[in-house]
Amino acid sequence: MSDCSSCSRRDFVASGALAAVGAFLAACGGDGGSPTSPGNANLTVTLANFPALATVGGIARVTTSGTPVAVVRSDASTYRAYSLVCPHQGTTVNISGSGFRCPNHGATFNANGAWTGGERTSGLFEFKVTSNTSAGTITITS
Repeated sequence: MSDCSSCSRRDFVASGALAAVGAFLAACGGDGGSPTSPGNANLTVTLANFPALATVGGIARVTTSGTPVAVVRSDASTYRAYSLVCPHQGTTVNISGSGFRCPNHGATFNANGAWTGGERTSGLFEFKVTSNTSAGTITITS
């Protein structure tokens, strides 16, 4: 293990974020088939089950177990998905108005997952999203 006593705060936070993402991806490896884990498996979301996603700007938490994930409807046919694990210390962030807020340290993020205030940290981890308009679903992968 390297000594980080001379690291800048930015380097330290970046290293921590990389470690958290690595731990997240390793934890999602499991059986590869869990529908609530966007790691190596796909998470398919039926949009009709989340009324908040019926309008542009709507945000909904789409997982009940595993890594918490939120989906944002960014325009008429585009959705974005973010891990709700705060990159600062791993607390689950909450949906707050038109963005997100960490209840532990007050970091806030906009609907694009970018940090906007509070405890300085990086943005939320974004997953890949593909849409199936005929089925009314989106699929989230890491």
